[in-house]
Amino acid sequence: NPLFLKVAGPGVPSQVPAFPRIRSPSLSRSLSLSVVQPPTDGVSSLSFSPKGNYLVATSWDNQVRCWEVNTSGGSVPKASISHDQPVLCSAWKDDGTTVFSAGCDKQAKMWPLMAGGQATTVAMHDAPIKDIAWIPEMNPTPVHTQQLPDRCYAITVRHPLMVVGTADRNLVVFNLQNPQAEFKRITSPLKYQTRCVSAFPDKQGFLVGSIEGRVGVHHLDDGQQSKNFTFKCHREGNEIYSVNSLNFHPIHHTFATAGSDGAFNFWDKDSKQRLKAMARCNQPIPCSTFNSDGSIFAYAVCYDWSKGAENYNPATAKTYILLHMPQEAEVKGKPRTGTGRR
Repeated sequence: NPLFLKVAGPGVPSQVPAFPRIRSPSLSRSLSLSVVQPPTDGVSSLSFSPKGNYLVATSWDNQVRCWEVNTSGGSVPKASISHDQPVLCSAWKDDGTTVFSAGCDKQAKMWPLMAGGQATTVAMHDAPIKDIAWIPEMNPTPVHTQQLPDRCYAITVRHPLMVVGTADRNLVVFNLQNPQAEFKRITSPLKYQTRCVSAFPDKQGFLVGSIEGRVGVHHLDDGQQSKNFTFKCHREGNEIYSVNSLNFHPIHHTFATAGSDGAFNFWDKDSKQRLKAMARCNQPIPCSTFNSDGSIFAYAVCYDWSKGAENYNPATAKTYILLHMPQEAEVKGKPRTGTGRR
């Protein structure tokens, strides 16, 4: 069987420091529609099937749920399974038949969703499983275990490239054609804790987002280092918010950021500009994803515990999963004009 990859171990967010005031961006209202029967607690991951508009969400209510959605914003609950504790991550098999999920119960489950089968436990660990990925190109025998320098906060895989963001601002790069050895270890270009990473579609580099409202664009080739840069985002006045999610558009290869300010934005790294900024929701966005052709952008809106239990109010902390249908102008790259602020 091809490899599914798991990263086990704890990861605790840090507090976000204050920064000077910056100018607010121009905003557009997102015409998003809510998925019916959303989770009853915070959403930890969203994953679209690579073969159809089936959306899977994992959540802190111990559930893995699936909906069939469409570009008109409709959604139909299809099925769900339970874990013994909160579920932290999910990944689809490349043929769109099966979902893998894992979390705080220290086990990974395989769910033959499209066949209507029951979920089975395929792995057990000594600590919670933070993230999981399906890698169809690999056939390891036996399965390889790689020690990391510190706690894992984020992982991204586009074979043969894998990048793992750990504590202490380490970014560990692997060439999965030789997974037993680190290809490169990089100190994050961002000054604060890593929250998310996303490999370029061409596998020549990656994005990294942090708790400080900033994203780094990093190329792996030593000859391309002059193209590296960082930019600020998800900030409002003196408030600085975490960048929680980075998603490349599957067709145009622009990307989305989503943050604890409750906003998502679309960006073009090649022309170094923001394509669209959306008005903030009233709660954070902990995770987001595009469907396989980029016609649907799904994002969760719920409390993300970034301000601790003392700021959790069950009366107002409702959970939503929203579907936004991007217009081409929002996600298609374009040449940079003028010299204004990114």
